[in-house]
Amino acid sequence: MSSGKRRFPRSVLWLMLAFALGLVGWGILQRLLDRRDISEETRLAAVPPVVLISPKHGPKVRHLALPANLAAWYEAPIYAQVSGYVKMWYKDYGAHVKQGEVLAVISTPSLDAQFAAAKAHYDVVLARYKLALITAARWSALKGTQAVSRQEVDVQQANAAAQKAELEAAAHEVERYQALENFKKIVAPFDGIVTSRLVNVGDYVNGDGGNLNSRGTAGELFSVADVRKMRVFVSVPQDYASVISPKITAELSVPQYPGRIFKARFLATANAFNAATRTVTTELMLDNKDDLLWPNSYATAHITAPGNPSILIVPTNALIFRGEGMQLAKVVGNHVHLLNVQVGINFGLTCQVLTGVTTRDRLIANPTADLLEGDEVRIVPETRGYNTPLPPPVPLSNATTGDMRRAGAMAPEEGEAQDDDTSTVKGRKAAARLRGQLEARREAEKEKASAVASGDNKAPGHDDARNSAAPPTNPPQALPSAPSQGGRGP
Repeated sequence: MSSGKRRFPRSVLWLMLAFALGLVGWGILQRLLDRRDISEETRLAAVPPVVLISPKHGPKVRHLALPANLAAWYEAPIYAQVSGYVKMWYKDYGAHVKQGEVLAVISTPSLDAQFAAAKAHYDVVLARYKLALITAARWSALKGTQAVSRQEVDVQQANAAAQKAELEAAAHEVERYQALENFKKIVAPFDGIVTSRLVNVGDYVNGDGGNLNSRGTAGELFSVADVRKMRVFVSVPQDYASVISPKITAELSVPQYPGRIFKARFLATANAFNAATRTVTTELMLDNKDDLLWPNSYATAHITAPGNPSILIVPTNALIFRGEGMQLAKVVGNHVHLLNVQVGINFGLTCQVLTGVTTRDRLIANPTADLLEGDEVRIVPETRGYNTPLPPPVPLSNATTGDMRRAGAMAPEEGEAQDDDTSTVKGRKAAARLRGQLEARREAEKEKASAVASGDNKAPGHDDARNSAAPPTNPPQALPSAPSQGGRGP
C-alpha cells in the first residue's frame, strides 16, 4: 500500500452512505405523509360538512314587535264658514285652548251688509203682517151683515195668514245671518292643542271651504287635537290575528324616549283583513296626561300573548323548499334522510313545525339545494353565534365560577351538569386536543426519520424504518361534533 495515498476510514464511508440513504428515506417518508394528508383532505372535501340542530318546544309566551301609529283622541280641522279677510288670529302652534276659545276673527263687510238688509226686510214684513191682522179683524167684524160679502172676509183672513208666513221666513233669514255673523269668530271645538295654523292677518278666506291659496284651492285654517288620551293603530298580520282579544296589552316604545315604556290597552279591532296587506287594523288606547306623546308619531308595539309550547320550532334556514313541499334534512348514521313536514306560523328567524319531526331528531341547520336522500355528510362543530346566541359579557371582577366555565376559561367539575354553551366549548376543546395529538404524532415520525439518517438507530431497510414509514395503526377518529341547539350532539 502506497504511503502517498490517504484512505478514508471505513466508518466514515459508512456514515456518509447512511446519511445519503437517510436523506432518501426522509424524502420518501415525507412524500408518503403528504400523499396521505392529501388523500384524507380529498376524502373529507368530497363529503359536505353540516351543522346539526334539534327542534325545540315553542315558547310559553309570544312576544310580537309590530309598527304602530299614534293618533290624537280627537282631532278636527277647522274651516271658515263665511267669506272675508282675517282680521286677527290669537292662537299659534302648540297653544293649549279650551272649548269655545277664540282662535281668529274674520272681517266680513259684505256679510254685515246682508245681515242689516235682512233685519230691515224683517221690519217691513212685520209691519205688513200687523196691517193684515187689523184689516182681517175689521172684515171679520162685518161678517154676517149686508156690508161685506163672505168671500171678501175670507180673502182678508188669507192675506193675514200669508203675511204671517212671510214674517216667519224673514225671521229665519235674520237668524241665518246671525249664525253667519257668529262664524266670524273661529273657536276651538273642544279642549286641546293647536297643531296647525295656516292663516295670517289679511288672508282672504272662502266660506265654501276655508282659505284660498295661490292656486285658488280652499284649505283648513286651524287644526285642534285632544291629546290627553291617544289612539294607537297597529296592523296585525293574519298569522297573529288569533292573539287579538280584549285581554291583550301592549308596551309602546318611541324613538324620542329611548328606554321608556308606555302601557296601552285594547280598544277595538276591525274584524276584517286588508286585501292588499293581509293585516287587520287593531286599535289600542293609552293615557297621555303629561303630553309626552304627539299625534302622528311612529311607535313600536310590543304585544304579549300566550304561546303554545306543544308545537316545535326550527330555524327558518333549515327548511327546504321543493316541489314535494316543505322538507327538513335529518341525519341518520352520517346520511341524509329527507322529512316531509307541515309548517305553521313563521316568526321570521324561526317557524313552527306542526308534523313530521320530534325533539330527538338531528337536523341539518342550513341544507344546500342539491342535497339528496341518502347523501353522506360530515358533522362539524357548530359555530358560536350561528344558531346559539353569544352570552353577554361578564366583567372579570364580578364573574362567578359558572360564568367563567361558560366562557371556556375553566373546565367543569366532575359530575357537574353542563348547559348547551359549556358542551359546545367542551366539543371544541376535544377537537383541538385531537388535532394536537395528530401534530405530535407527525413530529415524532419526523424525528424518528432524522434519527435513522444520523445513524443513531438501525440502518435503513430494517423493520424499524419500515414501521416508521407505515401509517399509524390507530387512525384519527372523526372530529366530535358540537351539541346541537336543542340538545347534545352525537
